[in-house]
Amino acid sequence: MARISIRIAVTAVAAAALAVTALGDTALASTTSTAPAGSLVIQEDTTFLQQSAQNGIIAIALPNATPGFSTTSGFSASFPVTGGSANLGGYYGNIQVGGGLLLVNLKTGRTVIFNNLAFSADNWAITGVPLGESAPVNLLDPAGNNVVTKTGATQNLTADDLEIDPAGASYVDTKLATTFFQGGQHTGTLALTFTPAG
Repeated sequence: MARISIRIAVTAVAAAALAVTALGDTALASTTSTAPAGSLVIQEDTTFLQQSAQNGIIAIALPNATPGFSTTSGFSASFPVTGGSANLGGYYGNIQVGGGLLLVNLKTGRTVIFNNLAFSADNWAITGVPLGESAPVNLLDPAGNNVVTKTGATQNLTADDLEIDPAGASYVDTKLATTFFQGGQHTGTLALTFTPAG
């Protein structure tokens, strides 16, 4: 093959490789997405905290939740959004959050752990799957004054009353051998921020 023909062939191969690379970069750029973002923050009511402590009940937020404390507002836990799709204003969908919840009855020595925490807009409840089981349990219900707002793709929900769900109360009372938990019991407040994957 003549030297000129070889150069033309090499140039053609290089041009094709560059074109494929450019197409690949364009394809990658168009499929790259941002991860879901946001958090579900539970602010525990100090009266509820005192009552639960008097009954030997403690609740501990498990990683990768972040516990917090303020001298003015008391204990809180922030659970990071990890996935999901929901329309809070339309009351449908499910938002997954990271972390878990450990409940301990110091009087009986019994414990219960909830993983796969989520906010179910369908049930309007925070749900969790008990360790070793597969079905979620409704744990806490936003009640009182619920405010849903949306800015761009980000949705927000605040509730000035976060109540124990009757199903959660029954489940936890049984597991911990207590009668402390009651459906409708005020535990604190909720603030949820959710930006879906983009």
